Amino acid sequence: MSRNALLAALAASFILSAGIVPAQAQPATSAPAAQAPVQAPAAEAPVDQAPASAPATVAGEEPPSAIPLTLPHDLSPWGMFMAADIVVKAVMVGLAFASLVTWTVWLAKSLEVFGGKLRARRAANAIGNAATLIEAVRVLGHSNGLGALLVRAAEEERALSVGALDHVPGDGLKERVTSRLSRIEAAAARRMSRGTGVLATIGSTAPFVGLFGTVWGVMNAFIGISQAQTTNLAVVAPGIAEALLATAMGLVAAIPAVVIYNVFARSIAGYRQIIADASAGVERLVSRDLDFRNVPSAAALAAE
Repeated sequence: MSRNALLAALAASFILSAGIVPAQAQPATSAPAAQAPVQAPAAEAPVDQAPASAPATVAGEEPPSAIPLTLPHDLSPWGMFMAADIVVKAVMVGLAFASLVTWTVWLAKSLEVFGGKLRARRAANAIGNAATLIEAVRVLGHSNGLGALLVRAAEEERALSVGALDHVPGDGLKERVTSRLSRIEAAAARRMSRGTGVLATIGSTAPFVGLFGTVWGVMNAFIGISQAQTTNLAVVAPGIAEALLATAMGLVAAIPAVVIYNVFARSIAGYRQIIADASAGVERLVSRDLDFRNVPSAAALAAE
């Protein structure tokens, strides 16, 4: 046996003993087994992808793509007003009108109180500087202010009682003058207080009107939650914000009304005090004239 044939025989015996079979010699039935591991990952791919799509279908929540469709685009006060329920809109319009009335009354009544106090103070000074009722009438009788009304009323009452002054004391005249002046003071105070009752009404009722609008809006918000079958805060918050806007407007209307009413109450009290000072000055003039009615004048004494 040659050397090459010996080497070939040894190699063949080694291959057979190790169980190595050439690729060409493998049976055809082993091909599917070799391909199975390659196809298995493809069959398991849908199982691996399932968790990625699970969060989009959690119970009680809408898909993220559907949430923006239920949200308003404008959350400004005007946008919330336009998106509110018709009842809430009516409440807001009423509160806005009440606020407008409050500031209108403030402007008009401020000018009226300021002018009235200025005229009353001038009249009180003129009455205090007069020595007799006739002098006060001469200074204030041609004007249309409150001071002129006071001195004219006292002069008219004195003229009506002049026939009895020589036979009776002057206490009756003083009482009648005081009565007429008190009525004039009361009428002036009522006239100056006109319009302030509206401020008191707005200040006391506006918060409750705003609360009614808030309750109505919150009810509608919960009804919308029930219909949408979701508790997502992004869906609930706009409706509640629209409802709370009514309460905010109620406070905006009520707080200035209460403050302005208190300011006018103090101002009108000061105005009434000035009128009382002017009225007291007129009563002093009447009392002085009664005391000096039988006293000869200085000119008559000089002539004697």
